[in-house]
This record gives sequence, C-alpha cells and structure tokens, in this order.
Amino acid sequence: MLSHGIFALRKNSMKKRVVVGLSGGVDSSVAAYLLKEQGYEVIGLFMKNWHDDSVTISDECPWLEDSNDAMLVAEKLGIPFQTVDLSEQYKERIVDYMFREYQMGRTPNPDVLCNREIKFDVFLKIALGLGADYVATGHYCRKDVSILRSAQTGETTEIYHLLAGKDPNKDQSYFLCQLSQEQLSKTLFPIGELLKPEVRKIASEQNLITAEKRDSQGLCFIGKVRLPEFLQQKLAPKEGAIVEIPSNFEAYQTQAPDFDSQEARLQYLAAKQTYTKADGKQVGIHQGAHYFTTGQRKGLAVGGTKEPLFVIATDVVENVIYTGQGKEHPGLYRSGLFVKNQEIHWVREDLKLSENQQMEVLARIRYRQPLEKATLYQTVSGLYVIFDNPQSAITEGQFVAWYDGPELLGSGVIS
Repeated sequence: MLSHGIFALRKNSMKKRVVVGLSGGVDSSVAAYLLKEQGYEVIGLFMKNWHDDSVTISDECPWLEDSNDAMLVAEKLGIPFQTVDLSEQYKERIVDYMFREYQMGRTPNPDVLCNREIKFDVFLKIALGLGADYVATGHYCRKDVSILRSAQTGETTEIYHLLAGKDPNKDQSYFLCQLSQEQLSKTLFPIGELLKPEVRKIASEQNLITAEKRDSQGLCFIGKVRLPEFLQQKLAPKEGAIVEIPSNFEAYQTQAPDFDSQEARLQYLAAKQTYTKADGKQVGIHQGAHYFTTGQRKGLAVGGTKEPLFVIATDVVENVIYTGQGKEHPGLYRSGLFVKNQEIHWVREDLKLSENQQMEVLARIRYRQPLEKATLYQTVSGLYVIFDNPQSAITEGQFVAWYDGPELLGSGVIS
C-alpha cells in the first residue's frame, strides 16, 4: 500500500498533478522528466504486479531491480516516489483470465488487458485518489482532442483521439486498443511525439540510470515468463498427437459456394478450418494442446520435414495439434474474423456502427503487424472484419484493432 507520506502531499493549486507509472525503464523515466519540464507536479509510482519468481526468467525483468531503478530516477528528478502492490488485482484480472483462455484453446493478450484493467483502471483510480489530474505512461502513442457539436441541440462534446506514436518502429497504440473516452481524458503520453533514439538521448543528457537499459520483454510489468511452466501451475500436461495436414488438403481446393445472404458470405470468409486426425498423419507427440497457439513454430520438436512445421489449429477437447509445412501453408490463412457483440469496443464511441452498417478501415491482428485494408460489417450477431488480403495466423483470444489512418477507432476479441 502507499505510505501516508504520498497521501499527505498537498497539491499545488497552480500546477496540474500527474502520477507517472515509473516502470524502471527509459521510456517512463523520460516521460516523467518531460512532464516536470512542462511544469506539472509529478509523482512517480511503481506497480508491483507479481510475486512468483519461479516461472520468471530472473535476468530479463526482475521487478526488484526495476523498482530500484524507478526510485533512483525519481530521486534524480526530485519527485515523490512509492511502490504500490497490485499483485492481487493482477492475479484476479489478468493471470486467472489467462489460465481460463488457454484452457479453452484461446490465446489471450495480457498486455492489452493489463492496460485496460490495471494501468488505466486500478492504477488510474489510485492516482485520482492522490488528487491527480492525469496519469502518464511511457507508451509510444499520442492523444488529441476535438469538439463535437450536436446539430440538434447545439451541445458540445469533447472527443478524444488515440493516435499512433510518431516512431513507426515503436508505435504502441495497439496495446491501448481497449481504452475508453473517460480513460483517455485522464491520460498523457509525453513521449508519443519522439523517436526511440531521441528518448535515449534525453535520458543520457539528464544522466538517468535507465538511459542505456534495454527494453523489457514479456508480460506487462512481470517480465519474460516461461509460458509452459507458467501454464502448468494450473493446466496439467496431457500427452496428445501432433498431426500434419498436407497443403493439398481437399478442403483448401473447394470453391466458395453461392450465398443466399450477406451474413452467410461473411460467416464463410471468417470461418476457421476444422480437422480430424484422419485428415493427416501423426508426426509427433505434444504435452498439451492448450500450451500451443496458431502460427507457432517453436516447441513442436518434430524433425525430418522439408520445411518447418507451423501450428495451423488446436483442438483442446480432443487434445490434438494440427500442423502444416511452411509459412505459406494454406491452413494458416483466413480472409476474415468475427467479434461477438459483447466483445466489441469502440474508442470512438461516436463512430460505432449500427446493425447492417459497414466501414472501410485499416486493421491489424497483432502488435507490429503492418496495417491491412479491411471492411467492418456490423450484423445482428456481431462484427465481421474482412480483409482485402488473407491474413496469417488469425488467433482466437487475441485482439483485432481497426484504424482510420493513424487513429485507432476500436477493437475486439477474436472469436
């Protein structure tokens, strides 16, 4: 918990107060520095989200070292600092969710969830409790605001825009695809206009201890986790078959039928291919289908094939992994995906589609993927995202995010 020292801080009525999530990395360090230079009253908080080091690769992201680095940065900048323990909320909202998703054969994205559930919910509420006007993070993205005037009433509404970061190699808007207008209204992204080398240069010029520190990898504020060991805490190993599906599998050769409705066409384009063990040949043994995800190459431990094997589908009920040779295997590709109505999220609520409406967008199904042209179709049952070009390894449980140019409009969990 926070000490009374932080809670007792009297707010300077002349300054806006910002609580910065100091992670112990260079990005949040520079974010805090820039805010102080801009005249904000800055407080640094480090989020401790994890206690179990048994499944964490210790030299990748040890939280104790990160917390110490964050404290040293705060001391250098002359700002108050404290560590807040959010491990209970993290376990309930992120870790338990991950276990449930993997058990169902889906692949969750903990970083997106961490931003929605922890940084911009639990952490935001703590910050507001400290009298903060805003929270700030070291994300490479930008925020803008415009005024929307109602033609009927003349009333005005502030619309917040979530924009890609200026650095195309570091843009992290995808990880924030579940934020709401209310969350954006209380958020600042100080480094969104900077390139990564510029951020490191500022840190170096200010003699911040994090200036040359490499970027952390793995789960949000946990570090790099050995996923099989992590999942084995609750999901026991279970031996099953690895089946290879040939690239000339008859279902791949079948021509699209004539459709009697638009929804039938959309369902066809978004449908994932299903298999049985009789459709291919067994080439190996695995220790649990719930440990694998579509598009995965590593961890199969099957040799002797002309090209590497990739996971093209998993069946957690029958405990079978289906694979195909090569990254161009037709089983990896689909033209579309489906998002259930309850899983659709619009950052731009004013642009939300009504039933039978459609919208041309740019979309991505994973971080760092180049944006692809697609069309959204809102139906009574949910939202279809149909791409101009087939996409590789569309994965259930991951997030699809759609954009208008640099602005992220919304997102959803892939079904």
